[in-house]
Order: sequence, then structure tokens, then C-alpha cells
Amino acid sequence: MKHKLLVIASLILAAYLLPYYLLGEDSHIRVHDNLDSNIVWFKLVVENNLIFASPNEMLPSIINGLPRSALPSGLDAMVWMYALFEPFTAYTLNQTIMRVVALFGMYFLLAYYFEKQTGTWTNYQLPITGAALTFALLPFWPSGALSMAGMPLALLAFMKIRDFGRHAKKRYWLMLALIPFHANFILAFSFFISIIGVIWLLDWIRYKQLNWPFFHSIVLMTSIFLIKNYMVIYSMFLDSAYVPHREEFELGDKDAVGAFQLGIENFLFAHTHDETFHYRFIFPAAMAAILLAVWKRMVPKLLISLLAANLILSIWYGYWYWEGWRVPKDTISLLNNFNFSRYHFLHPLLWYLVFGLAMGIIQKRVFLGKFIVLMLILSQVAILFPLGEESKYSEFDSFTYKEFYSEALFDDIKEYIGEDPSDYRVVSIGMHPTIAQYNGLWTLDTYNTTIPLSYKHSWREVIAPELEKNGSLEHYFDTWGSRLYLYVDELGKNYDFTKESDKQIEQLDINTEHLASMGGKYILSAVPIQNYEENDLTFERVFESPSSPWKIYLYKIG
Repeated sequence: MKHKLLVIASLILAAYLLPYYLLGEDSHIRVHDNLDSNIVWFKLVVENNLIFASPNEMLPSIINGLPRSALPSGLDAMVWMYALFEPFTAYTLNQTIMRVVALFGMYFLLAYYFEKQTGTWTNYQLPITGAALTFALLPFWPSGALSMAGMPLALLAFMKIRDFGRHAKKRYWLMLALIPFHANFILAFSFFISIIGVIWLLDWIRYKQLNWPFFHSIVLMTSIFLIKNYMVIYSMFLDSAYVPHREEFELGDKDAVGAFQLGIENFLFAHTHDETFHYRFIFPAAMAAILLAVWKRMVPKLLISLLAANLILSIWYGYWYWEGWRVPKDTISLLNNFNFSRYHFLHPLLWYLVFGLAMGIIQKRVFLGKFIVLMLILSQVAILFPLGEESKYSEFDSFTYKEFYSEALFDDIKEYIGEDPSDYRVVSIGMHPTIAQYNGLWTLDTYNTTIPLSYKHSWREVIAPELEKNGSLEHYFDTWGSRLYLYVDELGKNYDFTKESDKQIEQLDINTEHLASMGGKYILSAVPIQNYEENDLTFERVFESPSSPWKIYLYKIG
């Protein structure tokens, strides 16, 4: 069979995905930037009939009116998956699509490279399949969808059109047209496309001839991304009345040495949203392959270039947080609002291309090369397979999907309050506000990437006494502020106090009067508040359930 190793890789990937299908909502999945945010955003867009609402329309259940432009686009495939299926089913489908595209995209991209360079790709099936499988097993950020997982397929399409021009098969144009609907332009693909644009420009300079089909393919994908993100473009450039909290971002306070250290750390260990786990086997294999090639009087230009690119992107990432950027960031709004350090989201693509190329050299140039390559693949799989969400987060004693949102427990709370959720507002302590949002409660606190600056200032009045106690929390809120949480000095940045915790708040200091003026009526606290009466709170009752990890103390404001 021509692709027999790909079949084996597909079966391994199926085993990796199996827990989602077998366990359903009893699956353990990632909390950070996942359960605590994106899943709920997609759900709320659908439930509130906001899929094609105007950018200025408000979602009233969050912060007394969160602009529609702060939520996912109605042209995002994820929104439609949540519209057509239950949230966890949509989540599982996304995981499946993401990893299948990653596997086949990297497989055929490397096959195309080896075919061009050596005249055959079948002799390199093992390194090609190994790099593709391990790439597909990466712990991709779930809500990124194809933002990183789809890059190999997009690169393959671009390279085919670059090489064959108007004779390139239509399926490659179709790939470039469809990927934007399931990928994030601002997060990752804007940086990817800019690099493709540089390649086109260098081709023009080198060959003194415009490659119009290649240029048109770049324009096609960029245009579709811009159309999909029409709401973000409107709010950033056309809506002069809307001032987002991002205007106060101050992401850059490191000295030159600290910025360099951050860059080197990123080069070795990557970022939480684009983890590559390359440092144990991939990086050493690449260095060994380069030394081996040089010894054999070869110069593996592409392999060296990709390694250099990874280093450059990491250094750029580190220095984006250098204090020397403060003046231009404070002067030019776009530099402050848009995170230009995110070229590092190309790392998964680059590192696993490095892995494939390095294994190709080792297989060809070393005695027992195929065996060594097989050991490298198995070693990398041994690292990545246990990082599947069920395996990883059950080991950390984290939450299942069902436990995290605890719908039955919140049904009890809503029944006890006995009012329509639109008639009162709640805030949470020691737990993420999105849990209440998922369960239909209207919240004054939230986590969103775009929030009205005026509301951030108003919310700060509520938590100002607690921020004054804790310089770290104050800096975190004032220089970033995307988490409008009811911060408590004694709890810090911890939002997962379960019923097993013996933590309690001894001295809470919040501006309850201002909280009430914003519409706040109840506090849902994951821990007891000892001095609740001093804050003009009335203790109502405790809610808990055998099936829920939470023990919620309900306090009435005023």
C-alpha cells in the first residue's frame, strides 16, 4: 500500500481522539483560555441569536452590555458548529478536524518537498509520516482551531500555486478559501500570510518577474480573512466612539537582558498556546543532522534556515516585551493594541518541518538510519500522546467538562433565587465568571479580550481596596485587565477553589456600594467570607452536590 504508514498514523491519531467520543462531557479538558472563556463565548453568541448581529449590538447578560464585536464572528465555522450541535459535541468535532488536517497537511507538505528535492518521496515515508503524526499530536490550543494546525496545509497550497501558477489544481485554491473560516487571522494567520508575502517579494526580486497566480492566492486568503473579521475591523478602525480596554495595555516592562532571556526561553520551551516539545529530541536531532550533513560535505540550507527562523522569531517575541518599546507603543495605538510578537505561532509548523528534514538526513546518511528515525518518532510520540487532554488533566486532578460547569448545581441556585436571571446580576469569587455565564446567569464580571475601557474603570472601583493590598494583582489588572474578576488579595490569581479546599477569606475589602450601583445583587463565592457583614453582605446559604466539585456560598448584596 502506497500510504500504509499514513494509515498506521491515522489509527494512532484515532486512539488519541477516542476519549472525547467515549467519555463525552465526562472528559477532562483544558481550563485556561478554553473552559474559562472561548467555549462560553461561542455558546452565548448562538443562544442570544447574535450570529449576524451588528458590531454595535450588545450582549446584555455580560457586564451590562458586551459589544457583539468582542465575540466570535458569525462567519467563524466554530460558531456554526455550536449552532448545529451541543457545545461538547462541537468541541469534539473541532478537535477531530484540527488534528486530521494537521496530520494530512504536514504529511503531504513534506512529501511534496522530498519529491522536489530527491525525485521521490516514497523513500522517505518514515520521516514524513513521523513528523506529520507528532505534529498532529501537539497540544494545540483548542479554540485556535486551524490557526496553527492548518498552517502546513495552507503552506502546501501556497507552494503548489507558486510552483505551478495557473496550472495548479483547483483544490489548492479551495484550501486557501476554506481555511480562513476555521482559523484565527489576528492570532496567527496574519503573521503566516505576511511571511508568505515576503517569499513572493523575494521571488520577484530574485527572478525579476511577477508571479501573479501566487500573488492572487495571497490576496484571496487575506481578503477572506478580512471579510470574516469585519466586526473586529469595524471596531478597531471605523467605530471612533468605542474605546477598548486594550488602549491601556502596557505589555512591555523588561530590560534588555530580561527580554533576551524571555526570547531564549521561548526558543527552547515555546509558549503555552503553541507548545512544541522540541527540546528533548527534535532540536538535538536537527543539530546532529546538520553536523552529519557538513561532515558529508553537504549544506542543508533549508534546515539551517528553519532553525535560524525559529531563533529569530523567539528573540523577536522576547524583545516585544522590552521596555524600549514603551514610547512607540504609547504613541501608536495599533502597536499597543495588536500583539506583534505572535510570529512565534509559526513555531509548531517550523519545528516539525525541522523534524522531518532532520530525520530525512539521518535516515539517508547514517548506518541503521531508519532504526534511529523510528526511535526518534516513538520517543516524540511517547512525549506527546500523554498530553492528550483526558490523560494530562485527569492526572492533574482537574475538572471534567460536566464538573466544571455543574449545570444541576446552578439550576439549584437559580431556583433558590427565584427571579428571572435578567432581573439581577451576579459576580463570582474564587471561580471563573464564565461558569455562571454558561448557566444563564447575568454577570458583572467576565473574561474577554475586548472590553469597553469605561467599564474596566468602573469595575476597578469595586476591587480597588483589594488591589491596594497586592501590587502583583494591581499591576496585572491595570496593565492588562482582560479578566474583570473580583480579585481578593488572600486568593491571588487562583480561580479554582473546590469544595475540598479549606481556604476562607478573613478580610474582604470591596466597594459594595459601587457594585450595587452597577446592578450587583449576589456574590457566588467558592470559599466562605468571614467578614461578610462588614461588606454589607447577607449570607443566604451554601450550595453543593455530590456530582459537582464546587461548594458555593451565596451572599446577597445590601
